[in-house]
Amino acid sequence: MQWWWRVRYPGDETNEAAELANEIRLPVGEPVQFLLQSEDVIHAFWIPSLGGKIDMIPGRTTRLTLTPTRTGTFRGACAEYCGESHAQMNFDVIVMERPEFNAWLEHQRQSVSEPNEPLARNGRDLFLSRGCGACQTVRGTNASGRTGPDLTHVGSRTSIAASVLSNEINDFHSWLTNSDTLKPGVLMPSFHMLPEDERGALAAWLESLQ
Repeated sequence: MQWWWRVRYPGDETNEAAELANEIRLPVGEPVQFLLQSEDVIHAFWIPSLGGKIDMIPGRTTRLTLTPTRTGTFRGACAEYCGESHAQMNFDVIVMERPEFNAWLEHQRQSVSEPNEPLARNGRDLFLSRGCGACQTVRGTNASGRTGPDLTHVGSRTSIAASVLSNEINDFHSWLTNSDTLKPGVLMPSFHMLPEDERGALAAWLESLQ
C-alpha cells in the first residue's frame, strides 16, 4: 500500500465485516488485539499515547495487544521509513465508551444509502461512470475495487489521505485535483483533467458518505 492504512473489523455469523482507512476506533478499558500485515515493505505500527511500536514485515502477521485507559483522540503513525511519503502515513485513533463504540461499529457495517441532494447523486453517478470503482469500494454501489481504501463511510472520518487533509468538501476537491503533489509517489492519480463541476460533484458525494 502506498502510505495509507487499511483497517478491518471482522464480521461473524450475524454481522458484516466493516472496513475503513486511516482511522481506528476502540472501546475504552478493554484489551484489543491488532493483527498487522504489510504487503510490500517494512512498516512500524505505533500509537505513542497507547503503547509501544511493532514492526510489520511482509509475509508475516504480527500481533499487538493494547488496552486504552482513557477516551480521546490520539495520533498513530508509521515509525519505520518506508518510502517517499513515509511522513504522511498517519492515522487517528479514537477511544470511546463501549455503547458509543457499538453504535459506531454498527453504522460502519451498513452500506450507503441513496444520496438526498442532486449534486451528490451526480457525484455518485460520475464516480461509477468514470471508473473510480475499479480501485475503490463503496458498499451499496457497484464499486468494489481493492487497490485503494474502502470509501463507504469516508465522510464520517476525521481526515482523508492518511491525515493529510480534513474531510470537508474543499478537502476532497483538493485531493481529487492534487493527490500527486499532496502526497508524492501515491498510487492515487490526480483528476485535474476532469471539469471543475465534475470534481465538485464527486467531492460533494464523498463528503456525504457519513
